[in-house]
Amino acid sequence: MSNLAATGGVPGPGRIGRVAIGDLLKRAAQRFPNRIALTEGKRRITYTELERDANRFANYLVSRGLKPGEKISTICNNSVEFVKALFGIHRAGLVWVPINTMLGPDDMSFILDHAGVRFALIDDNLHAQPERRAALEQRGIDLIAVDLAGKAKEQGLESFNALLEGQSDIEPEIDFDERDLAMIIYTSGTTSRPKGAMHCHLAVVMAVMSNAVELHLDRNDGITGQFPLFHCAAHVLLLSFLSVGGTMALMRGFDPVACMEAIDRDKLSIFIGLPLMYQVILDHPRRKEFDLSSLKTCIYTMAPMPRPLLERAIAELCPTFVQPSGQTEMYPATTMSQPDRQLKRFGNYWGESMIVNETAIMDDDGNLLPRNQVGEIVHRGPNVMLGYYKDPKATEEARKFGWHHTGDLGLIDDHGEVLFLDRKKDMIKSGGENVASVKIEETLLAHPAVLSAAVVGLPHPQWGEAVSAFIKLKPGVQADETGIAEHCRKHLGGFQVPKLVKIVEEMPMTATGKLRKVELRQQYSDHFAQG
Repeated sequence: MSNLAATGGVPGPGRIGRVAIGDLLKRAAQRFPNRIALTEGKRRITYTELERDANRFANYLVSRGLKPGEKISTICNNSVEFVKALFGIHRAGLVWVPINTMLGPDDMSFILDHAGVRFALIDDNLHAQPERRAALEQRGIDLIAVDLAGKAKEQGLESFNALLEGQSDIEPEIDFDERDLAMIIYTSGTTSRPKGAMHCHLAVVMAVMSNAVELHLDRNDGITGQFPLFHCAAHVLLLSFLSVGGTMALMRGFDPVACMEAIDRDKLSIFIGLPLMYQVILDHPRRKEFDLSSLKTCIYTMAPMPRPLLERAIAELCPTFVQPSGQTEMYPATTMSQPDRQLKRFGNYWGESMIVNETAIMDDDGNLLPRNQVGEIVHRGPNVMLGYYKDPKATEEARKFGWHHTGDLGLIDDHGEVLFLDRKKDMIKSGGENVASVKIEETLLAHPAVLSAAVVGLPHPQWGEAVSAFIKLKPGVQADETGIAEHCRKHLGGFQVPKLVKIVEEMPMTATGKLRKVELRQQYSDHFAQG
């Protein structure tokens, strides 16, 4: 039955009922015209200013002949201009293709070519890098610059702020649907070329609404913005705070003093960081100089918080800690640990499913498993991606059996909380036993000398795979491989103890800060070879 038939011939609301990313800012600007939306150091931008310049940029893009559905990239680190451009892109009905600025020219070029990008916004200091500039010039991409270093003019580029002059500050009339493609965010590619996760307006807005509810956000909230906006996690947090009239303090990377200054200056209520960032702030000799008492919630992400660090942070920094999780393909967050259980559960407890999606555990045959049984973590909900751009095979694989497959192994315990065990491909099969590498890594990280750890399975003639640990030590701390192996024997079962412990100077990392375990497997694949 057609929709018209089902509604008795009454058509849908059309634009009146549109769900659009750009409308989040417009409505906030109407409600909170003079509130501060963004800070960048001592710079302060109101909602009215942000709304005005987003419309001016949208009108500029339309004047350049860009049509709804065309791809536009940003090659930018965090700045006020970057945020203005983001909303302008959405207002013009274009598809945003962010480029991770830590990617090399080769991966950048792959994304630009794969997505078919012909127009981009770039920071002038990034355009000054010869290899990056050459790759862009080779592709004939039209460029405009965020003039951070004052070099745009000498590089022959028009600056973002200059091109806004004379543009209308009235939103252009652009028709698009909430299910239309809004962005393609490329995954970090730990094993192969990046894949482009496509998201529509509805998926992003639903995730924003979920985050606002679950984090109890309101107009008085503000958050540190040191994570890069080209990542989905930082992007959705920006939208979540702006949608309720809150503030984000933009920074270009993590600097503990800059973070503490922002919390003190802007009376921020939420800090988000990696566990190591909390350690740095707690140990910083200048911490007592700053008033951090405005913090009401602290978010940690991407890694579990060691128990001693979490207990100290709760006692000295903020009473409420939560750990959300998600992934590019399922606009974050999908799960979040609950603060009332923060001192009852430690390690990789990802918490309960967010209100925007369902979470379940599935076996390889598509059967949903009962509580406390291990399988793949799967989700479904309106925040799921449209699919992988130009990759129907990978898309089909990701949505088998009517659920989105995360590639993560875990279980849901008796309390309804998700416990992450390992990446599916990182489960080590040694001597007939399944060994979760994350369990070994948690044990290694509990050693006082260990800064980071990666555990992989290497080919072994007797065991099939041998549990193998690679360790980076904390600066200035002494330890040896024998002592670390003995630490593991004290805390792990025999089959879990690494058969190889190797201290390395540096860990192979992706541009997004994730360990590239595939490189360790490749480099040491012959370590246990016979003979």
